[in-house]
Amino acid sequence: MTAASAFAAGGAASALTEARSARMARVREALASAGLDALLCSLGADLPWLTGYEAMPLERPTVLVLPVDADATLLVPRLEAPRVREDGALFSLRPWSDGEDAVAIVAGLVGRARHLAVSDRTWSSLLLGLQGAMSGATWSPSSTVVGPLRALKDESEIAALAAAAAAADRVAAALLSGEIALLGRSEADVSAELGARLVAEGHAKVNFAIVGSGPNAASPHHEPGDRLIGRGETVVCDFGGTLHLGEDAGYCSDITRTVVTGEPGSEVRELYEVLERAQAAAVATVRPGIACEDVDRAGRSIIDAAGYRDHFVHRIGHGIGIEEHEDPYMVEGNTALVEAGHAFSVEPGIYVSGRFGARVEDIVVATGTGVRPLNRADHALHVVEA
Repeated sequence: MTAASAFAAGGAASALTEARSARMARVREALASAGLDALLCSLGADLPWLTGYEAMPLERPTVLVLPVDADATLLVPRLEAPRVREDGALFSLRPWSDGEDAVAIVAGLVGRARHLAVSDRTWSSLLLGLQGAMSGATWSPSSTVVGPLRALKDESEIAALAAAAAAADRVAAALLSGEIALLGRSEADVSAELGARLVAEGHAKVNFAIVGSGPNAASPHHEPGDRLIGRGETVVCDFGGTLHLGEDAGYCSDITRTVVTGEPGSEVRELYEVLERAQAAAVATVRPGIACEDVDRAGRSIIDAAGYRDHFVHRIGHGIGIEEHEDPYMVEGNTALVEAGHAFSVEPGIYVSGRFGARVEDIVVATGTGVRPLNRADHALHVVEA
């Protein structure tokens, strides 16, 4: 490494430490406002968001103890310690060995704190152990505190999401152009190719690659199988993964495009035209100050008016970041207001059980004045003959 590149790397690391330090400060403020004494981060996205370290889902506990009024400590199994990039400006590292009682160590680090937030995805065995070791403590899910903070993406996070979306767009373009063969191939085979292309475009891992053809296209989260894709079918392809931009935690992509294997009939064309209008209307609604549920209503009202009310069976969108699904959720009943920095999907779908289905999905970011779509792949209904 040259002196110049070492300096650049050091600057990037310093900026990342500052960003994470600011995140910890905001978490401490939110904990104090909620009357909580400490946050216990185990599995899930809160830990890498705050420290850069993603715990493996092991039976051996990993816990970040983040008190409101004291320094943070990251407890990790000793065999995992080499994976941690220690940053003394953020936390102290406390490896623990087999034979030690990790629950007792956490209880000791918590001390007198009795009002605690804990990661939503903490193993129940760990939580039950902590509850037994700290009788009288009260417990809250960390999402009530950290979720709204993580939902507000900073410029570096938006840049990472944009890079992931651009990579997914390139895979979608290959699908729409017919470069990815469909006819006669199994859904599982096409799914594997979509995933391989995501990795080739820079993703570190594939989170999902849904391929639903013919009647399977009417199942929003269909598991690709050995069904061979036939002629004259709609094929829903919903895929995404995690891409790392720099040394921060990885950020996700998520895109859906629907193609047809042969000239579509009037029923499919009509359904897809409704879907396009619904997706465009929901995206156009996005701006700071609008309720999340109103984004859902903007698209859903068009689908309802066209007679497909019973065929749109899920919310219109979900937040995205380190996790493929996180706050905020665009769904009826969520009266929280959209804020600049919120990143989420807009993905209406229409599903005719036993026959066919279609979905269109983009990731968008709310800006100070409106909306910035991150996905640019064409929305038109493409006929793929291959």
